[in-house]
Amino acid sequence: IDSSKLSKLKVDIQQTREYFHMNRLKQSHCGDQILRTLAHHNLFIDINQKNRSESDSKVNKTPSELSTDRGSNAMFNGIRYLSTLQMNDGHWPGDYGGPMFLMPGLIIVCFITQTDLNQYQKQEMKRYLVNMQNEDGGWGLHIEGGSTMLGTVLNYVALRLLGASADDSHANFARKWILANGSAVAIPSWGKFFLAALGVYDWRGLNPLTPEMWNLPYWLPIHPGRYWCHCRVVYLPQAFVYGLRKRCESEDSEIVKELRSELYSEDYASIDWSKQRYNCCKVDEYTKRPIIQKLLWNVLYFYEWSWICAPLRKLLRPFALKETIRQVESEDRNTNWICIGPVNKVINMLACWLHDPKSENVQKHRDRVKDYLWLSEDGMKMQGYNGSQLWDTAFIVQAMSTVSDLSLKYFPKTIQSAHAYLEMSQVLVDVPDKSEFYRDISKGAWPFSTRDHGWPITDCASEGLKATLCIQNNPALSTLISEPIEANRLYDCVNFILSFQNKDGGWATYEPTRSYPWLELLNPSEVFGDIMIDYSYVECSSSCITALAKFAKCYPNHRSHEVHRAIKRGVKYIESQQRPDGSWYGSWAVCFTYAGWFGIEALIASGATLETCSSLKNGCLFLLSKQNGDGSWGESYLSSVLKEYVHADEGQIVNTAWCLLSLSKAQWPDLEPLMKAESFLVSKQLPNGDWPQQRISGVFNRNCMITYINYRCAFSIWALAAFYNFKKQRESAIESL
Repeated sequence: IDSSKLSKLKVDIQQTREYFHMNRLKQSHCGDQILRTLAHHNLFIDINQKNRSESDSKVNKTPSELSTDRGSNAMFNGIRYLSTLQMNDGHWPGDYGGPMFLMPGLIIVCFITQTDLNQYQKQEMKRYLVNMQNEDGGWGLHIEGGSTMLGTVLNYVALRLLGASADDSHANFARKWILANGSAVAIPSWGKFFLAALGVYDWRGLNPLTPEMWNLPYWLPIHPGRYWCHCRVVYLPQAFVYGLRKRCESEDSEIVKELRSELYSEDYASIDWSKQRYNCCKVDEYTKRPIIQKLLWNVLYFYEWSWICAPLRKLLRPFALKETIRQVESEDRNTNWICIGPVNKVINMLACWLHDPKSENVQKHRDRVKDYLWLSEDGMKMQGYNGSQLWDTAFIVQAMSTVSDLSLKYFPKTIQSAHAYLEMSQVLVDVPDKSEFYRDISKGAWPFSTRDHGWPITDCASEGLKATLCIQNNPALSTLISEPIEANRLYDCVNFILSFQNKDGGWATYEPTRSYPWLELLNPSEVFGDIMIDYSYVECSSSCITALAKFAKCYPNHRSHEVHRAIKRGVKYIESQQRPDGSWYGSWAVCFTYAGWFGIEALIASGATLETCSSLKNGCLFLLSKQNGDGSWGESYLSSVLKEYVHADEGQIVNTAWCLLSLSKAQWPDLEPLMKAESFLVSKQLPNGDWPQQRISGVFNRNCMITYINYRCAFSIWALAAFYNFKKQRESAIESL
């Protein structure tokens, strides 16, 4: 970059930072403006030369046939804008932050393992912590949540480890909140673990994370190998670290000694740690601990700390530690040291360092820390995954293919690049010795992010398959692809989907359900719900149904009986999950509007119409009952937490797009509410073709929200395209009469 261009770029980036900071208490969600500023300065076009002609509004002008229709005009401008953000490998990047307990874990583990964060990373991490601090001095579980003990203590510790003094105004404000709300003794269990690893919480204050559980026979329903994989791989390295309970050099540092005095309202040495095991701040508590769970913890606590059990521990512990570190290292290898998610990433790194600080595993972990870091105008954060690359790309491809003739004519290189990413990100092999490490098949699936990460997910596999078919089996778009993904690879994906269907007809996320819902009684986390097993979900099931239906049209002779049977069983599951008011509860985004789209899509894919399917009609009626007067829909994240529809304080672009997309696909006969929704989306579009970021739209485990930054553009374009097609079909039908 030449010096004059660099100077202007720095000024523009600084302006986005200042604007966000001034407005952070009104809008805590960033707009990913650093990425957009780089695009505005044509840096991505310079890298991705093949898209230059498509992303330049002076060259690729809105076609005359769309210029008189506001909705289709906005759709075209949105696609053109999105093409400026596409990377050279064909994916769309974006912020996938939101949870506020992720980055502190990384900072704590980097401190313990003597892993350097450079001065610029530390500077931007501090910026993020300051920007996300609530008015009362605390931090929440996520960026829009009220202050919690978990969020406040962990981010206070992170701020101090990044170099802030105890007298720093932000640290001082946070410390007052901590002490006023019961002090750090009341931090939830995940926080207790990180503090204990750092040396500022005694291990006796934790409920046991007994590694011997991994040596139990697998046929037991409580074997950790039967847990939901995210739960399993988080508690796996925790069990190793807890079982080892190795004292680290970092515990002798001045900062650790200072934190011991700052975090508690009584002298650290006088705290009765055994009484803190069930001590959880009331504002953090989402899941109550049943008596049966407490009985189990008490038995394990006796095993861990009683001198009577010392000989048995001495006999069993070496085998348990050997098995847990073996499982940890397998997870590392199979994900190229990225790990399934950010929490087990940093704890795996800690476990490897405790096992052998000079090992190659530790260095490989350090090399892949950067995969999780993202820089926006609000600062640097740790993402909830190593990105959402495949997920976002698959949705954008499907949106663009809805108007395939338009995409062929005006955005062919964008489509070609996206197809290249679909090809490169498909998982081609199973993990080695999969049953030994509690893994199922992976071959043929698509992951959420990258092939390097590699964990397959049912809905990602399905959306990847649909996106591929939208290009390769579309008469217009297929002409752009010289090397299509071969049929055998698509067959592998279908095999993956079919093999993952549960007994109830639905699909879970990463694996078929392995145990029973009663295992939730043992949920050790106070802040999350439904984490113990991999349940069937409306969204995952809908993705699988729609993918199989699309595949059946393109390849009608491949396993047709199995495919149609799976669709039929899946639709029964979808109908069984519909509430009496016509709604579906969404588990992976906010919330009833999101699941409503998935539920409606699944029914339509099975051949249902408004005239023949009461479930479809009732689903549409539910959505229409929540429409605002200005044509929008606005749903609060509290819908996910409370499991009842809660209106947002204003109309939301993403919720509105989901509903317009649903009603257009269902061909709702009354166009007036759809026209109003279209007008709302058009009115919110920015002059450059982007849409503004509003409230957070993603969720996991009922209670924690997460960012999907590309939803605002992807689904607005998709909804406008679907409505454009619906209007054209209506006009053609009327003309033929």
